[in-house]
Amino acid sequence: MEVLGLLCVFVAVLVWGFLRAWENAEQMTTRGDTGLPGVGSRALLVIAHPDDEAMFFAPTVLGLARLKHLVSVLCFSTGNYYNQGEIRKKELLQSCDVLRIPPSRVTIIDSRDFPDDPGVRWDTERVARALLQHIEVSDTNLVVTFDAGGVSGHSNHIALYMAVRALHSEGKLPKESHVLPR
Repeated sequence: MEVLGLLCVFVAVLVWGFLRAWENAEQMTTRGDTGLPGVGSRALLVIAHPDDEAMFFAPTVLGLARLKHLVSVLCFSTGNYYNQGEIRKKELLQSCDVLRIPPSRVTIIDSRDFPDDPGVRWDTERVARALLQHIEVSDTNLVVTFDAGGVSGHSNHIALYMAVRALHSEGKLPKESHVLPR
């Protein structure tokens, strides 16, 4: 019974979070003070594993879509930590479908350089090179990724932040590109 109670609280908090994000997006749309590129901008969500888009970024993705941004996803691993990479890739595509991101705008990197493993620190320069190449090809002008703590402290998440930060601070991103978080 205790588990059911915790589940109810979790669902209530999750619903509350989505409603708050939706309300904030509505306010930003009406006020026009987002500080983001305008309607039709190409936003790239940079994540480490399948499920990051839902666990950490769903309200952001919904808000960007509401602001008429074209959202794409770049996932740096298949999420194969428990040897379930193929299942998790399918789940990512299904989740993105719910978030209204078509499969054509989802890229999953499957490389030994970026294993799903909290004990492995991804090389910042390798991540930055792969990311910059994707940004240039996709003509992205808004990059969204984890904060300095990787939200959950996962080393793979932190590596993405470090790579985006390096590209931004070294002036390697296209001039029209914005970065969240800063």
